[in-house]
Amino acid sequence: MRVLSRQEPGRLLVRTVAVPDPGDLLERIPQPDVVAWVHHGAGLVGWGEAVRVTLPAGEDRFTAGEKWLRSVFDAADVDDRVRVRGSGPVAFGTFTFDASSDGSVLIVPRVVLGRNGRGQAWLTSVSSVSRGDESPPRGVWGDGSPQEPGGLGGSSPRPALRWEEGSLPGPRWEQAVAEAVAAIKAGGVHKVVLARDVFATTAAPIDARPLLQRLALRYSNCFTFACDGMIGATPELLVSRAGLQVSALVLGGTLPRGADPAQDLALGEELLASAKNHEEHDYAVVSIREALEPLCDTLDVDARPALLKFPNLQHLGTRIRGTLAGGGTPKSALALAAAVHPPAAVCGTPTGAALELIRDLEHMDRERYAGPVGWVDVEGNGEWGIALRCAQLSGRTARLFAGCGIVAGSEPAAELAETLVKLQPMRDALEG
Repeated sequence: MRVLSRQEPGRLLVRTVAVPDPGDLLERIPQPDVVAWVHHGAGLVGWGEAVRVTLPAGEDRFTAGEKWLRSVFDAADVDDRVRVRGSGPVAFGTFTFDASSDGSVLIVPRVVLGRNGRGQAWLTSVSSVSRGDESPPRGVWGDGSPQEPGGLGGSSPRPALRWEEGSLPGPRWEQAVAEAVAAIKAGGVHKVVLARDVFATTAAPIDARPLLQRLALRYSNCFTFACDGMIGATPELLVSRAGLQVSALVLGGTLPRGADPAQDLALGEELLASAKNHEEHDYAVVSIREALEPLCDTLDVDARPALLKFPNLQHLGTRIRGTLAGGGTPKSALALAAAVHPPAAVCGTPTGAALELIRDLEHMDRERYAGPVGWVDVEGNGEWGIALRCAQLSGRTARLFAGCGIVAGSEPAAELAETLVKLQPMRDALEG
């Protein structure tokens, strides 16, 4: 198994205990090296690193990551006194969109604080025998409860930001959309998703914690995530596994929210009636269904998409639910994410032809944008989303991304306008 870098953890000592309800998970993180997956106040947050691996480019990056993770989990000494989904040892991950890109990461945090929707909360601490770090990790009191963080809220001074265009300025990106439309009309590809990036630079290193708090507050229906500096609030659930039950939420087709209820209603009706948006959405649903069907005994797909409204956008959404095939060891949530990636929602269809167009027209490496991001526990349960409405933080710089599904009826100016709306959640989070 090839890796770019990894820590040699020795044997991990993992202890999970029940704790009182901590309230807002994102307010309890005491240090900047955060991992997170939070939805409607439930989920997991963590800090510190017990062990991590950085994986090289390759179609086998998911398989290599899971093999490494299984070796870590199998060797661990686990004392889990809670035994719910997400307790015990948990790894957070963020994977590259393109198999030709280095930099997929899996991290087992030193501390994980969990909270589910049934009133349960727990704290997991991880130490390494070989490193002799069996004392409670930073961020945990002697009784095992999380420390109170300080100075994280929205009251911090408004940062001074310098914005710069990314790989393609707006007019050049519109030209790329026009080229994609021409390629679709010429045949060989039905849909392609094109993305663009912009950069923000600040005077001081960017702390992910207040950004996550703002995103979770403003976009509570989304999945707020963080892993290795990739942070965001994605509306799209790539795949979830709870025991043998799997589910996904597929989005495709987008219009903005209205300025008033009447306009909002009209835009929603326009989206539901739009042949162009239904075409874009249908390709996304088919790609997930075809990937999951061979792995499931049963798979139920909503007969028609619903209108899903978020604070700044509304989408067509389809829910998929199924039961994994019996016999043998069921695939982990990470393996399921690998099976459905890259979905048509962020790549296009057919996959190979769309990916080649993306490489030709975007003029950038997406890195981990539009790749799977999420978590998996020792039992193989977990949740993975698509890294959308997000930014990659690196010191004083944030690289923001947004993309659109392009089909034969797409108009370049409208697609550019859509990217501006999709960039807004992260822009607002950075600006305070």
